[in-house]
Amino acid sequence: MGIKVLLIAFIGFGGGITVGSGLVALITVLGIVPRLMQLSKTYRYIRGYEMSIILGAVIGGWMNLRNASIGFSAFFLVPIGLFMGIFVGMLAAALTEVLNVLPILAKRVGFGEKIIIILMAIVLGKISGSLFHWMYYINH
Repeated sequence: MGIKVLLIAFIGFGGGITVGSGLVALITVLGIVPRLMQLSKTYRYIRGYEMSIILGAVIGGWMNLRNASIGFSAFFLVPIGLFMGIFVGMLAAALTEVLNVLPILAKRVGFGEKIIIILMAIVLGKISGSLFHWMYYINH
């Protein structure tokens, strides 16, 4: 029994290290934090950015392992959801910016001059998919 528990703990720790390293590599390669500081002109708050990322990962991981849930009112959850959406949007925008996906896609499809149509299709698709998920699947 003791060996089995140690093996499971070792595998879990190894998986956590792997996923954490991948997340750090993704954030580093995309340059999200430096780009965010550049756009918002908040270079002096670098420690705050670092601590936010570290604490968010640690607390989120701990809560996930403990199956914890926090009961907040909708008044408090709306800003949290907004900030989470902003983070996911910035992550997607950074990935798109680094890989230059949209200009290549626009040239291949033949929409070189109409790239705004592609952007709006992505935005509206993401919004409608998220709303459908939250309004339909969460309630059923």
